[in-house]
Amino acid sequence: MPKLAEEHLAKKVRALVIPAYDYSRTERVKVALVSALSQGAFKEGDLVLCMTGKVGRAPDTLMQTRIGGSLDDRVAIEGVKLGDEFNSQVVDALIQLALQIGQEGFEGHPIGTIITIGAHNTVMEKSRQMTINPFQGLSEAERNVLDPKIREAIKNFSVLDGAFVIREDGVVLAAGRYLSAADEAVKIPLGLGARHAAAAGMTSTTGCIALVVSQTSGAVRLFKGGNIVLELHQTARRT
Repeated sequence: MPKLAEEHLAKKVRALVIPAYDYSRTERVKVALVSALSQGAFKEGDLVLCMTGKVGRAPDTLMQTRIGGSLDDRVAIEGVKLGDEFNSQVVDALIQLALQIGQEGFEGHPIGTIITIGAHNTVMEKSRQMTINPFQGLSEAERNVLDPKIREAIKNFSVLDGAFVIREDGVVLAAGRYLSAADEAVKIPLGLGARHAAAAGMTSTTGCIALVVSQTSGAVRLFKGGNIVLELHQTARRT
């Protein structure tokens, strides 16, 4: 944990740590708010004052937002309210992991992936295995995303084609699944590709949510009910 966060916690001031990637100021606020919401730091209707700036420099930007309002035209913070069936720690850990995959790629090469969370029985029924499942045969305790070693494994296995299927409690059921739940009624923004269409279709026809990492830009989008409810961009990728 960073020294500043430790100092705040020692003073009994609540501190949240987000990855120190090269976000824009607005994206950094979004990531922090998502993490705070998932941990119950805010509630609907709260007015939040956010101070931010470039990493390593004094804050230079002040932003005000109300939980349930929006930070910009495309992202409503209320969209991250996913339901009691989802473990907030699991969702938060996977959002941070998706950002890491989008930022770092694999061995310097950009990669994209899909991570579905929840409604695992239906998702498994509406998908098929494209390659060997690297998590098969492991006990549930050995394949939970709350374990940093498993998150690192997911990052490495993101080079595989197909999606990760994860249970609400964080247990990884499979990697390399082809999602076949198409929904012609679902429309995605122009410029988004097959991964986003697959995630939109699966979340529209099941009760799952899905994180998509764009191979092209490294952006992370969270789908629920066929719609994008959270969109996080990074200003630069690590090479």
